[in-house]
Amino acid sequence: MARIQTSLGDSGSLVESAARDWTEADGTRRLWSGDASLWTGDSEARWLGWLGMPAGGGALDADLVARLRSHVDKQGIEHLAVLGMGGSSLCPDVLAATLGADARERGFPRLHVFDSTVPDAVRRSLGQLDPERTLFLVASKSGSTIEPNTLLAHCWAELTQRLGEADAGSRFVAITDPGSSLEALAQERRFVGIAYGMPEIGGRFSALSPFGMLPAALMGLDTGDFLARARAMAEACGPDVAPVDNPGVHLGLVMGALARAGRDKLSCVISPGIERLGAWLEQLIAESTGKHGRGIVAIGDEDLGAPEVYGDDRLFAYVRLAHAPAVGQDAAVDALEAAGQPVVRIEVADPEELGAEFFRWEVATAVAGAVLELNPFDQPDVESAKVAARSLMERFEKKGALPRPKAVLEEDGISLYTENGKKQKGSLRDALLGHLGRLSPGDYFAINAYLDADPHTEADCQAIRLAVRDRHRVATALGFGPRFLHSTGQLHKGGPNTGVFLQITTDPAEDLPVPGQPWSFGVLAGAQAQGDFEVLAERGRRAFWVHLSDPRDGLARLRDWLA
Repeated sequence: MARIQTSLGDSGSLVESAARDWTEADGTRRLWSGDASLWTGDSEARWLGWLGMPAGGGALDADLVARLRSHVDKQGIEHLAVLGMGGSSLCPDVLAATLGADARERGFPRLHVFDSTVPDAVRRSLGQLDPERTLFLVASKSGSTIEPNTLLAHCWAELTQRLGEADAGSRFVAITDPGSSLEALAQERRFVGIAYGMPEIGGRFSALSPFGMLPAALMGLDTGDFLARARAMAEACGPDVAPVDNPGVHLGLVMGALARAGRDKLSCVISPGIERLGAWLEQLIAESTGKHGRGIVAIGDEDLGAPEVYGDDRLFAYVRLAHAPAVGQDAAVDALEAAGQPVVRIEVADPEELGAEFFRWEVATAVAGAVLELNPFDQPDVESAKVAARSLMERFEKKGALPRPKAVLEEDGISLYTENGKKQKGSLRDALLGHLGRLSPGDYFAINAYLDADPHTEADCQAIRLAVRDRHRVATALGFGPRFLHSTGQLHKGGPNTGVFLQITTDPAEDLPVPGQPWSFGVLAGAQAQGDFEVLAERGRRAFWVHLSDPRDGLARLRDWLA
């Protein structure tokens, strides 16, 4: 397994020092032996089951896979729909975008991932399916995650109307940990199958477990070959391999050492053929390292610019698809390297190497966490937004409406809320530009959009973030809620206070009820957005929230003002 290639300039000495410390501490052997003192001595040893996944065949039940494939054929299933969130959905999303087209040409079903509670997004996504020809894969480790449970309630009601309650279970599979509430529900409703995860693997480290591999197998991926490549990477990252030759440990030492020295923005530059990997990396790195005022801000899907638009807080990781590189990316990365920016290069032979890359980056993230002296396997600040959202929904159930704060400025269908509730002088445009003026070198700008991520919306948001990057020379991020709450949301609240946030919401064109609940998808999404904003404010983050009465017109105006 090839080593990573680095061009680190003056930062090279930092990595050499970190490698010497790591070797003296016998870090790689302690990682593989599950020595929690390598990190903080807390609960880390409980969460290292992912290290054995490549050797264990992904812990997939071969009989279950064979039975489900036969069921798919007999029932004429044309679509697979993962109902999940965060670590339960991002690996299938990468595989669907990267390898799905080839699998469909070979006659396998199309794989979709549904991880939004925004009514317009739910309606548009489910509108792509014929429910009777869809197998729904409900993915939740605990079984209590509200997003997949809400989507399950909607899809279950639809299927019981079409097939009857006795047969609706033939369109559902559960992927969950043993003993979860989802396991009990799946048994009660006679789901066609249950795949079990391992309690010793956290969600974002679960790509090579059944949460990633069962969807992969049903969409037609050769999981045997996929895991064999991951196994080769695991051997290359093994306990007896020196750091400089260890493709995962070396990467983690680079990430950790440079972040500790102030280069804590990791720009993930990914070849177009595997570009969805960037979203998976964002979650893995940001949620694992963003806590206790420290963290690595993983930046995905930010188009490369000229060297002069970047500050001195970046590390660039170029994951290059060997057989289909983007010439423009090659030239842009070369220019960044020539300008003195630190660059890590990783060559990927073909998309089937993603299994190896999943494992490499999991090792690297665990190592970076050790360098930063934190526990990379917990997420203490993710729960804060959940608690705030639940409180708001309880108030909705009592009052019949969400208790939205008073806007500090309203202008032509756009309402503005600020983290401190202070009135704003001048126009809305002036206020927003003033908000961006709070950016300083070393900060990052994040758009948190609780909108339907259709191509037009995404293009507008991307235009805004790139304009901000070019003008202010700061890293930028774009997350669609509530997905990012289970990803970069941990970093936003628990990481360094270097983020400047712009939250964007709108009312749904048409709300969608949630069967069995007194609240709708729109109420849930609204509570999640407001709860997230309230926690950002409580943590002293610099945050503005704009609510658009007309999302298309409102976004266009924001783009005109800011881009």
